[in-house]
Amino acid sequence: MLKVKITSLGCAKNLVDAEVMAGLLRDSGYTITTAGDEADVLVINTCGFIDAAKEESINAILAATEQKNTGRSRVLVVTGCLAQRYKDDILAEIPEIDGLIGTGEIPRIASVIREALEGKRPSYVSTPSFIYDHDMPRILLTPRYSAYIKVAEGCNNRCAYCAIPGIRGVYRSRDVDSIVTEAERLAEQGVREVNLIAQDTTRYGLDIYGAYKLDELLVRLSEVQGLYWIRVLYAYPTHFTDSLIDVIAGHEKICKYLDIPLQHADDDILRAMNRQGTRSNIVRLIEKLRRKIPGLTLRTSFIVGFPGETDEKFQTLVDFVHDIQFDRMGVFTYSPEEGTPAFDMPDRVPDRVKEERRDRLMSMQQDISLVKNSARVGSIVRALIEGKEDAQTEVYIGRTEADAPEVDGSIFVSGGGLAPGDMVRARVTHAYEFDLIGELVE
Repeated sequence: MLKVKITSLGCAKNLVDAEVMAGLLRDSGYTITTAGDEADVLVINTCGFIDAAKEESINAILAATEQKNTGRSRVLVVTGCLAQRYKDDILAEIPEIDGLIGTGEIPRIASVIREALEGKRPSYVSTPSFIYDHDMPRILLTPRYSAYIKVAEGCNNRCAYCAIPGIRGVYRSRDVDSIVTEAERLAEQGVREVNLIAQDTTRYGLDIYGAYKLDELLVRLSEVQGLYWIRVLYAYPTHFTDSLIDVIAGHEKICKYLDIPLQHADDDILRAMNRQGTRSNIVRLIEKLRRKIPGLTLRTSFIVGFPGETDEKFQTLVDFVHDIQFDRMGVFTYSPEEGTPAFDMPDRVPDRVKEERRDRLMSMQQDISLVKNSARVGSIVRALIEGKEDAQTEVYIGRTEADAPEVDGSIFVSGGGLAPGDMVRARVTHAYEFDLIGELVE
């Protein structure tokens, strides 16, 4: 029985694709391994969103070619966004690649490996239309207590800087019943936290139901036995409905946490980015969300150095961040991407200036985060335990409802006898910029 190692790079949406491929390969008779030196087949599921991600993907492919040349691995297959976007270049420049599939060809993974083992060099890239459903096999590559559920694929927003519509195709939602069935099965496997993802979660349902349906989906998911937390990630700001806000506020299982990538706060830059809405629209939305959802944790991300971002326009963003006081924030420097409207825009910002602006915003956010975390000292929070800090101590690493996996901070809980997946109550005793210290409350 041949062994396959899958390396998945980039976002959680890509990770779900890797999990579906793992399930398909298992059902085709392969064994999934995490040990590269044991693998007969190496699969690199790439990201191709921005320059840094593309570089990481290329480096992973090159490392796999070395492993193939010097170890037992017989076949190297490249999948994912970089494969979709740069198929011809990748195949021409890296002859060690034995097979390649784009984002819309995931169901072909087993046949591609079989063809590669037969000495062929299969390559399948088409306009993406595939999206998995509850009937497709899936092996979680996350810890057993937490999982991502992709509620939709593709994007229709056409932001000027973004290559995703070309990589992932048009927006297409999954059926509500399919998502709920998948959540029920995950809960039966021991999953306690589901994180809903899509390129734009708040658009969910519009294409197949003619109306936004994330609110109805959340209500259905909140009825699934065994789930503790349901988290909404990647929400587009202009697609919120009053019903959605009320549902988030009114259901205990739905985390009082929203990730809303805003990208900028200057109206001219937002227009140039082809983002819907204005700074005043965003402010009104945030005010409404905080008013109607008590205890809301709000995460966002921004792009600095977009073409035309003058010092004055950047200062508008700085003032906005200072005024809003986000709970969580990420900042990225603009990456010019071929095939996007922004690629040929004039008035480019030098890389050094981009990096300075990113660092300035993140330094601001560090101070904001410390103040917000310090205000939590003395409070009692629920924490999902993820593991031990050290084998020699009784200190455990966990996350609160205010912390999404991978991107946010942790809480370090002193206590005894805990295991990954346990949901506990902890009293916050100390606070740092991004992490908390707490003690177990019996």
